Amino acid sequence: MGMINVNPTRMELKRLKTRLTTARRGHKLLKDKRDEMMKRFLDIVRENLELRREVEKALVLANRGFAVASAVMSSEVLEQSLMFPTKTVELEVSYKNIMSVDVPEFSFAESDGQTIYPYGYAMTSGELDDAVDGLSRLMPKLLRLAETEKSAQLLAQEIEKTRRRVNALEYVMIPDLADKIKEITMKLDENERGNLTRLMKVKDMMIKEQFEKSENAV
Repeated sequence: MGMINVNPTRMELKRLKTRLTTARRGHKLLKDKRDEMMKRFLDIVRENLELRREVEKALVLANRGFAVASAVMSSEVLEQSLMFPTKTVELEVSYKNIMSVDVPEFSFAESDGQTIYPYGYAMTSGELDDAVDGLSRLMPKLLRLAETEKSAQLLAQEIEKTRRRVNALEYVMIPDLADKIKEITMKLDENERGNLTRLMKVKDMMIKEQFEKSENAV
């Protein structure tokens, strides 16, 4: 443990006690922040796991629909059917603050197309319709999944930084300050005892001298 090199004076002792009080207060605040961030992080992780299960299930169904459609339709017709989409999507990114961490929020707006299907119904199969509809309905969950993934990543990084600061205060700075305060206190007490001993010796000498003068006078 690295000790702090200071002069053993009362002024320095007062300064170190102030630093120790501030360090302990900061340690408590950082621990509270870390604990609250952990709660938020776990909530986001739980939501992320649920969303991931839903998204993966929906993607499996959509891929199954595309696989069936590709089996009953020619590859040329399938490619032409999906070549020119009828809608466009605009993605907007904003940020919200969670425990001093800016995490993203995604939102999107679709163009006013009449239908999500970019093809006629004569040459296509119902499975293709279901697959396109499923992917279209999945868009909000995909964006929310991206939000939770990024939020969890950013919170995990901040939690790690806060954990390091808490450990540095708890295991390095606060013990060093407490040890140095104890060292200075002991040194000051030792000096005070030395001064008191010298004063008592001087007093004894003065009394002895006064006594000797009194005897000589008699």
